[in-house]
Amino acid sequence: MWAWLSNIISYLEPYFQFPDILLHAVDVAIVAYVLYKLMLLIRETRAEQVLKGLATLLFVTWLSDILKLNTIFMILRNTAQLGVIALLIVFQPELRRALEQIGRGKIFEKVAFSQNDENISAVINDIVEAVQNLASEQIGALIVIEGKTGLNDVVETGTRLDAHLTRELLENIFVPNTPLHDGAVIIRETRIIAAGCFLPLTENPNLSKQLGTRHRAALGISEVSDALAIIVSEETGVISLANDGKLTRYLDGKGLKDILEKVYIGDKEPKPFNLIKWRSKDG
Repeated sequence: MWAWLSNIISYLEPYFQFPDILLHAVDVAIVAYVLYKLMLLIRETRAEQVLKGLATLLFVTWLSDILKLNTIFMILRNTAQLGVIALLIVFQPELRRALEQIGRGKIFEKVAFSQNDENISAVINDIVEAVQNLASEQIGALIVIEGKTGLNDVVETGTRLDAHLTRELLENIFVPNTPLHDGAVIIRETRIIAAGCFLPLTENPNLSKQLGTRHRAALGISEVSDALAIIVSEETGVISLANDGKLTRYLDGKGLKDILEKVYIGDKEPKPFNLIKWRSKDG
């Protein structure tokens, strides 16, 4: 097998000869792009502060070598040998996000909704109407719409329903003092898969203290997956939406519907999508 593959590579090699300067330019461009994406990934997370501390530690190690502070240099050099394992532990959430983003690339892409446009529109309308009704009654709610990243591990923390999504069922789940009202509802395509689910809380240290557990849970699930999380505040009735680790607040029914349509049927039916009209507040 390897010999056969080696022969093919040897045969094709003459067709892929490029000037060295071009190869170096491509090499530098790829490394720069990877570093840029890495910086975006860790921005405004705890990993950003850890990297600053690591850079300081490396500088002190280099300085101790220059100044011939042999004892300090020996300690820091030996500590660095365990650095790889330590980094894997410290950066576990960021590494997971990076691998999930790679897995959500076009090569592995799946359709979030496999239903036709009519079914999708009906689901969106039911969600928006239910959210508006819950907001008008100031009933707290947390609704998670699964994207390309599977949420079976979250589903297992709640009560599995696997029921057809309707406005009435969605509203009834969040009625106060009922068994399933405290937790998140997970929606997959046109079905409510589970209710009463527990979500991971955000690790963002800059989040406003005015935001409660529902908002922190919504941001948390949006940080580790591509899911959308809709929140209705029990105290104020404000509708918010978490996506990709960012929180958009003070949405009305039309704004929420526009976002959902943009995400799920926007590629088929392009519609205006003006972020300036949103009144948003990120953490």
